[in-house]
Amino acid sequence: MNGDNCDNGEYKVDFDKPIHTPTRKLKVICIGAGASGLLIAYKLQRHFDDFELNVYEKNKDVSGTWYENRYPGCACDVPSHCYTWSFEPKTDWSSTYASAKEIHQYFAGFAKKYQLGRYIKLEHEVIGATWDEAAAQWHVKIRQGTTEILVEDSCHVLLNAGGILNAWKWPAIPGLENYKGTLVHSAAWPEDLDLTGKVVGLIGNGSSGVQILPAIQAEVKELTTFIREPTWIAPPLGEAYQVFTDADKASFAADPEKHLVLRRGIESGINSAFAMFTLADGRQKEIRTAFEDRMRQQLSDPRTAHFQNALIPTWSVGCRRLSPGIDYLKSLSAPNVSVVFGNITHVTSAGCVMSSGEEYPTDVLICATGFDTSLRPRFPVIGRAGVDLREKWKDEPRAYLGFAAAGFPNYLMTLGPNCPIGNGAVLAGIEAQVEYFVKLLSKFQKEMLTTFDVREEAVDDFVEHKDEFMKNTVWTEDCRSWYKGDNIHGKVTALWPGSSLHYIEAVREVRYEDWALTREKRNRFQFLGNGHSTAEKRTGEMAYYIRNSDDSWIDPVLKAKL
Repeated sequence: MNGDNCDNGEYKVDFDKPIHTPTRKLKVICIGAGASGLLIAYKLQRHFDDFELNVYEKNKDVSGTWYENRYPGCACDVPSHCYTWSFEPKTDWSSTYASAKEIHQYFAGFAKKYQLGRYIKLEHEVIGATWDEAAAQWHVKIRQGTTEILVEDSCHVLLNAGGILNAWKWPAIPGLENYKGTLVHSAAWPEDLDLTGKVVGLIGNGSSGVQILPAIQAEVKELTTFIREPTWIAPPLGEAYQVFTDADKASFAADPEKHLVLRRGIESGINSAFAMFTLADGRQKEIRTAFEDRMRQQLSDPRTAHFQNALIPTWSVGCRRLSPGIDYLKSLSAPNVSVVFGNITHVTSAGCVMSSGEEYPTDVLICATGFDTSLRPRFPVIGRAGVDLREKWKDEPRAYLGFAAAGFPNYLMTLGPNCPIGNGAVLAGIEAQVEYFVKLLSKFQKEMLTTFDVREEAVDDFVEHKDEFMKNTVWTEDCRSWYKGDNIHGKVTALWPGSSLHYIEAVREVRYEDWALTREKRNRFQFLGNGHSTAEKRTGEMAYYIRNSDDSWIDPVLKAKL
């Protein structure tokens, strides 16, 4: 007997299926096999039985930005023991701050361990997605490798895990196309690039620039770094740089509980720093003084002392993303390094020309100038009524809780507008998002939903709250930041209005009142099935809810009082 409405209108119970038995296979497409995409594959595999998942990845390997970025000195500014999934520690990191190559190995190893490759199609780039209202499905176009071969796929739910900092862009400097030397972008570093004995120019002093300069300084003949704006060069976030010995690694592996204490201690330090971003926090003045004193001390060499004021910002610590540059300031005083402040007016065939008219010829010009941080999709995403999300977000990306856009049913994104990308522990925020997706998709499959679409008024209310909250943060000060779409002024579009811990609690439960849900034309209680629980059918555990204590989640503040 089936559970569908019969042609004569008579409803019948399917006595073969216990409660919550899916009535259809869940078809999901995930864009990207970076950290977020791999976690999505892992969680769907863990929580769903009857599902089909295709993860389309444009690169030749997984891990996203950690596969793409290979420039000298590329490393994570988060302590390595906390740059892992909360449930998947790594005890053999080489140092406190891991290289891009080592982080790529971690995520690639994660994919291999849990056999996630079965879902992933490498060298498949999504180039467009269109919502089909009649079929309640997304139709997705994919390009295979570097060919012009296009394939199409369809799904119930489209998950965009394409990330934020991987659509690199050249700087908008006139004449860049006229340069006759070797032109390099930090995010597209040639593996065979040899800088030995070369005259090199470096544009940019953000996170990439401050890592590249000390890594290549001893190799090149001359290095000119072009600095448009000052920036805070922070000490390492969380702990001092340290190379781990074999004994250290063995100790971490031998005592998981001790390692857990270490990880929690580092993570607690990262999370506790959030208050400094609010103007009401009295520590901002103290932190600013400490940062400035440290920078002045490291710039005390006669070669750098004269431009201390030009390199130290007037805006608050944290207005733009902090750049923990190990040995960066020290490298500026090297005899083969020249520091040039100001705007580059144009580029000639030989090098860069400043507003003073002086030209700086180079053999190699490195652009450490970042990414497209508009948060708009990099390809057409056509939702209801033929609306392209790129067009809808052309003036301002407006999302719900960092992962949904009104008018785009069954479409979710990781690290969307106003997600916790710079508020503390970012991987914990991604985990919270994906856990939310699992809850929503579970309801979608088990209760025969056809669409879920966040309500426009919910997006409007969230954005209104976010904008009001941001007025009391350092992020709205007059500094150029990708938090504001690489602008000096404007709305904060990249950060969550609160800490990472705040985000985890905010999205712990799905607020279904914020969603418009539609379902198949069936009895809405069909999911109740044959009157038996899944535990009876699958495990035979007839008293699994009996325990010696309450092991459910409890508010940490309340727990401390008990």
